[in-house]
Amino acid sequence: ELQQKVEETEVLKMELQMLETERVRLSLVEEKLMDVLQLLQQLRDLNISKRALGKILLSTLESCRDPQPGKAQLFEVLDTLQQELTACELLHRQPMEQAQSPRSLSNPLVISC
Repeated sequence: ELQQKVEETEVLKMELQMLETERVRLSLVEEKLMDVLQLLQQLRDLNISKRALGKILLSTLESCRDPQPGKAQLFEVLDTLQQELTACELLHRQPMEQAQSPRSLSNPLVISC
């Protein structure tokens, strides 16, 4: 009976370890998803076209067509999408445009279109 309890305890420890591993994995996926959603929000605020956003998404899905061994496909897609969104030119142009905007407003001879 004692041996059976020891075995049950070992099984429960293994299950607990698997649950903890899954919790950590889900936490990483959640963080990556939040990063992607924040990038999408920034692009929406910059009025990115649906066509450009669609190209980014299709590019992501195309590059993740053949999953890499040892990497969860969901995490791979989110990671690739985050990289594609981060590389989007609009996000990199935004600070320059904002920096130029106050200068153009301070010069009354500049006409903005």
